[in-house]
Amino acid sequence: MPREGKSGVRTLYFLIFITLLNHSVFAGMRVSVSLYALHLHATPFTVGVLMALYALLPMLSAVSMGRLIDRIGSRVPMLIGSIAIALGALVPYLWPTLTALHLTSVLIGSGFMMYQVAAQNIIGYIGPPEDRPMTFSLAALGVSVSGFVGPMLAGFGIDALGYIATFGAFAAFPLLPIAVLGLNKLRLPQPHANALPEPGRSVVDLLRHRVLRHVFVASGLLAAAWDMFTFAIPIYGSRIGLSASSIGLVLGSFSVATFVIRGLLPAISRRLSAWPLLTVSLGTAATVFFLFPLLERASFLMAVAFLLGLGLGMSQPMVMSLLHNTAPAGRVGEAIGVRMSLVNMSQIAM
Repeated sequence: MPREGKSGVRTLYFLIFITLLNHSVFAGMRVSVSLYALHLHATPFTVGVLMALYALLPMLSAVSMGRLIDRIGSRVPMLIGSIAIALGALVPYLWPTLTALHLTSVLIGSGFMMYQVAAQNIIGYIGPPEDRPMTFSLAALGVSVSGFVGPMLAGFGIDALGYIATFGAFAAFPLLPIAVLGLNKLRLPQPHANALPEPGRSVVDLLRHRVLRHVFVASGLLAAAWDMFTFAIPIYGSRIGLSASSIGLVLGSFSVATFVIRGLLPAISRRLSAWPLLTVSLGTAATVFFLFPLLERASFLMAVAFLLGLGLGMSQPMVMSLLHNTAPAGRVGEAIGVRMSLVNMSQIAM
């Protein structure tokens, strides 16, 4: 547990909880939007456009959002992002058309980007710098939970209640974050007063920073590996004749592994620093992608998918810790925005 006192611990856990609510909408609505689009007889290309819209504006605006957060703090962007997420889910509830789904993708994708960059910025200021790997591991564990809960609720909700009611239910999830942030009931830590960005700087300065550049490259490679796995496994599994349930088990074993490693990471990070763990992540990903084309049995694919989940699951907390530790004073939000742009670029490419 981070050593920032009871108040800081409460803030961290409540941040994790409201992030879980918002990310559940983000993950669940991605599934709901794609399924409802197919229900409306949309073409596969249209579904692909809808999914790309989740990432397009975040890719283009994450750096600017990070700079804004460096200037004004995290609370207001988190509030506006939560409102955008709620509106994104509400739009198809009130206007159940294919056109509305395009607006939904833009609102939820942009809103969650705004919320997430701000939340990742502020989480790094909870507790001392040496506790950041542990703090971000706990935050990532919450995202692992919502990454499972959101799609599951979408599936059961659609089967039991239908698409429209499911959209309405998801629109209610961000109400607690909106209320807490809007009423300023959550005591958020503040960056040090002397950590103000110098004028006249550009993102190129961050890319010239040797350590930050290495972090960005590692983050981009690991994000691409994650997206490649989720994109390629259904295609590869179908090509080699695996059933839908077997493909689901392969994907599920990966998700379970990310949850397991993030639960263990606070203890691991006390013994190993961020760079050795990132090296393990990259090496694991390279090994697993070499093995995948050689395997055709579902049990073997599940085993290597679990191994990949262990490797990639530990990477995001380590990347966030390194960004906070190495970004110039007053430019942490901007550095997080660069990483977010790279992640969304990978998603669009897939």
